[in-house]
Amino acid sequence: QVQVVESGGGSVQAGGSLRLSCSVSGSVFRINSMGWYRQAPGKQRELVALITDAGTRYGDSVKGRFTISRDNAKNTMYLQMDNLKPDDTDTYYCNADGFRDADYNSFDIWGQGTQVTVSS
Repeated sequence: QVQVVESGGGSVQAGGSLRLSCSVSGSVFRINSMGWYRQAPGKQRELVALITDAGTRYGDSVKGRFTISRDNAKNTMYLQMDNLKPDDTDTYYCNADGFRDADYNSFDIWGQGTQVTVSS
């Protein structure tokens, strides 16, 4: 079984910073991509940042302010969020996909979500 654990959410004033972490554990043979998504009540889930072996991709609203990184040895992904704005207030979800074994049985898993609140 593959599990995802998120941490690092919280409350901060506008202009402040937070760092989110997402760790993948269990039967993991290879992780292909890891990403952060966010969703406010009544809205669609949107991409915040994605990291693969080929590089990174960011949502337009966070470019230049957020940085995604990954520690492959720890199967852990980080999201450094700087110059936070009230519009960044959302529940942030970690997603990871890859293979559980050498037979390429795949997994695609979501975390429970971590709340980020930015006050003006």
